[in-house]
Amino acid sequence: MTTLLDDTISGQVLRPGDDGYDRARTVWNAMVDRRPGTIARCASTADVAAAVRFARDRGLELGVRCGGHSVLGLGVPEDGLMLDLTPMGAVRVDPARRRAWVEGGALLGALDRESLPHGLATTAGNVSHTGVGGLTLGGGMGWLARQFGLACDNVVSYEVVTAAGEVIRVSADEHPDLYWGLRGGGGNFGVVTEFEFQLHPVVTDALVVELYVGLDQAPALLRGWRDLNAEAPRQATFTAWVGSSGPAELEGRPAAYAGLVWAGTDPAGAEPLVRALRGLCRPVAERVEPMAYVDLQRMDDTVEGHAFRRYWKGHFLRELTDDAVDAFLLRGTPDGHGDRLPNASLQAYGGAIADMPDDATAFSHRAARFEFVSATRWTDPGEDAVRMAAARRYGDSLAPYATGMYVNALSDEGTAGVRQAYPAHKLARLTALKDAYDPDNVFHLNHNIRPSGR
Repeated sequence: MTTLLDDTISGQVLRPGDDGYDRARTVWNAMVDRRPGTIARCASTADVAAAVRFARDRGLELGVRCGGHSVLGLGVPEDGLMLDLTPMGAVRVDPARRRAWVEGGALLGALDRESLPHGLATTAGNVSHTGVGGLTLGGGMGWLARQFGLACDNVVSYEVVTAAGEVIRVSADEHPDLYWGLRGGGGNFGVVTEFEFQLHPVVTDALVVELYVGLDQAPALLRGWRDLNAEAPRQATFTAWVGSSGPAELEGRPAAYAGLVWAGTDPAGAEPLVRALRGLCRPVAERVEPMAYVDLQRMDDTVEGHAFRRYWKGHFLRELTDDAVDAFLLRGTPDGHGDRLPNASLQAYGGAIADMPDDATAFSHRAARFEFVSATRWTDPGEDAVRMAAARRYGDSLAPYATGMYVNALSDEGTAGVRQAYPAHKLARLTALKDAYDPDNVFHLNHNIRPSGR
C-alpha cells in the first residue's frame, strides 16, 4: 500500500516505526493516541489530490490534519490514512491589493507574521498555533471579528480538492453553492489547499483589560459588564472568565474576571470603558496591559499548549440573563466550589458578525450576543472520567439559556450537536451540497453532515 503512495506524492510518507511518525500523529489534545496506518505529509495540492484518490479507491479512513486542534483529534484516523497538511504552511501577501494567499496547512501565527508588517490583518483566532483551515471552515471568531466579520466572511476564494480528487477554485462566482457551504460548514466538502483572504488595515497595539473579583462580587460585576457590552464600540470585544486559577490575592479560591480586548485605531477609545468597568466593583486584582497585536494573538499559546488532556463544552447565548450569569459562575455546582472543575469564558459577538445576513453563509447563529466555552485540562489519565463529567454538567447547566452551538466548539455531541450548530433549513442545504460533492462521505471524520443516502 505505502509503496504505491510513495511513488505518487512528492511529500514524505510515514508508517509506524518510521522516524517522525509519532511526532506527526501527535495533536493538541494529549488524550488522542491513535495510530494511522500511513501518514501522507503533503507538499503540494497535487499531493493532496493523489492522497485523497488513494484513500478513496482503497476504502481507507481519511483524516485531514492541519493545526491539530480538534478536541476529538478527528484528523488522526486509527489504521487509516492521515493527510497531514502541515508542510503546506506558506503565506503570501499583496499589500497593494490587501490580499493574503494562505496554504491549507498554515497556522494563524504565520498569517499574522506575514500580514502585520504591512499594517494589515484579518480575523483569526486567539491561539497562534491553531490551523487556519479548521478555524476558518467552521466560522472563525477572533479579536477583529466585531470590526471585520468572522474569518470565513473574509475569504475571497478557496482552492479545494474534492472527494473525487479533482482540484477546483471556489468563490462567489465559481461554484457559488460550495462557496456558501465552505463558509461555516466545516471540513465536509473537500480539502482546502489555499485560502484567499481579504486583509484590513489594523493598528499594531492592543489593550487587554481583566478585573478580578471573588465569587461574592462576581454576579453584580458580570451583570454590569453585560449591560456595558450592549453599547460597546466595535473595537472592543468584551470577555469574562470564571475558574479556580485566579490571582494570588484570592489564595486559590474560585475567581472571576470581567474585561475586554481593545483592538482599535485609537487606544484612548478604551479609557471610558475601563473607567466604567472599574465603577462596577472593587477588584481584588486587575490587568490593564497594552501589548502589540501580534503578542495578543499568541497571548494564550502557553495555556493552550500540547501537553494536556482536554475536553470542552460550548454554547451560543442570544441573551445573558441574570439566571445565565448565575449558572456561568456556579460551574455546574451548587455554590461554585469544588475540585477539578472546568474554567469557562464568555466572548462577545455582535458588530460586523451580526451585520452579515444569517443566510449568506453556512455559519449560523449570527444573532448570538455571547459565546460560552467551558474547558478543562489535566495530565493524569485517571482523572478522565471525573473531568469530563464535570464539564458535561457545566455545559448542561447553561443549555436552558442557549440558542445553538458553534461547530468549532463541538466535542462529542455527534449528530445532535450538528443539529444545534445549524438550523434545519441550513442543514438541508448542507446535505444537498454533501450529496453533490461527497455522496460517499469520504470526508466523514469531522462534525459530519451525512449525505442523504446514508
